[in-house]
Amino acid sequence: MKKTLLVTVCFLIFWPQLSPGRERRLANEGKSGLYARSLDQVLRLREDEVDLATAALIVCEQWSDIVQGRRYLTTLDEMASEIQERLQKKWLKPNYKAIPVINEYLFEDLKFKPVSEAEDPNDLFLHCVLDNKRGYCLSLSILYLSLGERLGMPLYGVVVPGHFFVRYDDGRTRWNIETTNKGAVALDKHYIDKFKVPPGDDNTIYMKNLTKIQTLGCLFNNLGNTYCEMGDIEAALTTLRTATEINPSLAESRANLANVYLKMGQVENAVYEYQRALQINPGDPKTHSNLGNAYLRQGQLKDAIARYTQALDLDPNFIDAHKNLAIAYCQGQMFQQAIAQLKQAIDLEPKHAGLYSQMGEICCQMGDYDQAIAHYNKALAIKQDFAEANYGLAVCYHKLGWLEEEIEAYKKALAAKPDLLAALVNLGNAYFSRQNYDAAIEQYKRAIQTAPGDARIRCNLAAAYANKTEYEQSVAEYLKAVQIEPNMGDAHYGLAFSYYKLKKYESAQKHIKIAEKLGVDVTKDRLDAVKRNLP
Repeated sequence: MKKTLLVTVCFLIFWPQLSPGRERRLANEGKSGLYARSLDQVLRLREDEVDLATAALIVCEQWSDIVQGRRYLTTLDEMASEIQERLQKKWLKPNYKAIPVINEYLFEDLKFKPVSEAEDPNDLFLHCVLDNKRGYCLSLSILYLSLGERLGMPLYGVVVPGHFFVRYDDGRTRWNIETTNKGAVALDKHYIDKFKVPPGDDNTIYMKNLTKIQTLGCLFNNLGNTYCEMGDIEAALTTLRTATEINPSLAESRANLANVYLKMGQVENAVYEYQRALQINPGDPKTHSNLGNAYLRQGQLKDAIARYTQALDLDPNFIDAHKNLAIAYCQGQMFQQAIAQLKQAIDLEPKHAGLYSQMGEICCQMGDYDQAIAHYNKALAIKQDFAEANYGLAVCYHKLGWLEEEIEAYKKALAAKPDLLAALVNLGNAYFSRQNYDAAIEQYKRAIQTAPGDARIRCNLAAAYANKTEYEQSVAEYLKAVQIEPNMGDAHYGLAFSYYKLKKYESAQKHIKIAEKLGVDVTKDRLDAVKRNLP
């Protein structure tokens, strides 16, 4: 024992001191992953050659053309060297005893901190975390892991439903490191209970030490979500497919991929991915609710209601599930059940303008316009610029024949949301009914800018021109309408009328016959008038 102690003491005493100008050797030096230039290259590397920080910065460069990821590697190297120096001064090796030193450096000295809400997409990316000294669980953990790979520490990413943290595990000592709480240590039970980790066999990904590629898979999951929220559906689809290929047992990746499929109208693919996600994590209320949305799109009302009900069994306070269940009940003409769901939601969140607006929609469907108006006004008292609530009011006013109030409500809706298509078209219709054709034409043209492929709007615009006796413009718009939708009988009938007024009787006869074949009720007087003028 004495001899062993002596050797140890001698080693510590003669551990070489580096001069201030001398570079310290980092544990990741020489790895092939440092020289990767694309994610495809990274994904082809052996695990021991992957440099997580390099891969994460390639993602940053793909996200923004102005990011120069390589310069951030220098920043990370300098940070790791600073930690090495602090460890050396304390006579510590890069093992579990280094964790408090890293925590003090990152969270106390450099002031890295978690964001309260993951709302800014930039908080996902390593370069932004380094620039802004802030991030959320995944991005702060990637920073921590990037430093760990430079120090040669056995650090691993760990994922649980809706959360990510770091684990130190050298085979003897195992610590969970919570990067959103200044690196505090937390027990496995804390994560299992708080994040409702599903029980599973060795094939599940949750609570396991992840490889660096698996950690990248988690990054791709969040990146795919970010692309989806920005409206770049193709990038979201590609990224989330990669995420599920890397981590097939991560329920979140499958659920998020399903969300993208649903946005794309690929409902069967969405259902499949939601079902796979629920096989992995059957206790996720959000996925049950989203599967209900997919079933609703397929017209499977009973299945949709069952999924929404399951979501609420798991989380009775899940507002969206109450709202979705109310929508399903409305589709089944079960209005009282729909109202009951919304009342429960309002009890949970009485300042939620959308709930009152949805209640207004239900009352409007029931024909109770006074109650509908009252609910819409409650919504607007909470959120004055709520376009949908003003639109709902306008619909009620239309039903009641209050034309002036209808027009003003549509104007308010469009002031809040200028491209609200239904409001543009209906405002045009309201002006049309007042024979204010110039104002109607203006609204129809705005609507066409939003939906250039909508034949009905073209038809309305053509009718407005016809009523102004501007038959050339009327014909032009009717022709565009039938080009989009050749079987639109009303457009052919309108063409026949405008051609007749332009004294183009053969064209008038052609389109009046088409209209008749398509089921339009063509009057005998109109047919006779055309025939009389044929050569």
